[in-house]
Amino acid sequence: MRVIGFAGWSGSGKTSVIRRVIPALIAQGISVSTVKHAHRGFEIDIPGKDSYLHRQAGAGEVIVASSDCFALIHQFHDQQEIELGSLLSRLAPVDLVIIEGFKKSGHPQIEVHRPELGKPLLYSETDNIIGIVSTGALPSVSVPTLLPEDTPAIVDIVLRGAVAVESLRL
Repeated sequence: MRVIGFAGWSGSGKTSVIRRVIPALIAQGISVSTVKHAHRGFEIDIPGKDSYLHRQAGAGEVIVASSDCFALIHQFHDQQEIELGSLLSRLAPVDLVIIEGFKKSGHPQIEVHRPELGKPLLYSETDNIIGIVSTGALPSVSVPTLLPEDTPAIVDIVLRGAVAVESLRL
């Protein structure tokens, strides 16, 4: 299993880029899963539903399953947030895992940048940025820069930059 990340400030367009990249990879016969980092307090369960009530009663994990999908909800209670490596080990085997967020982890990442947000480039803060997708002109950088709509070029960087999960220290 290989991994590649997309990192950037909130509102930069990471999800929009990933939504175009996934079908392009699948069209090439590559199986894809994703791991998305969210801000504290997100909720995928529905208050009042049985699974929600199970968690509220103290269950550490709840699986909600139907004929076409399932979801595992792990409640941290008093535990620390789970590490990226542990999350990756829970996934079924695929060719490629796209990681959205986790910008401080050590895996190779493609930065998605929107200059109009007024936020600095992450590129200057880390050495694991292998390309930048940007809606505007950038200062001089030593990695490829692409427009968000250039999906074939982004896919090329994804495939060249993805690394085996076993090679990372996560």
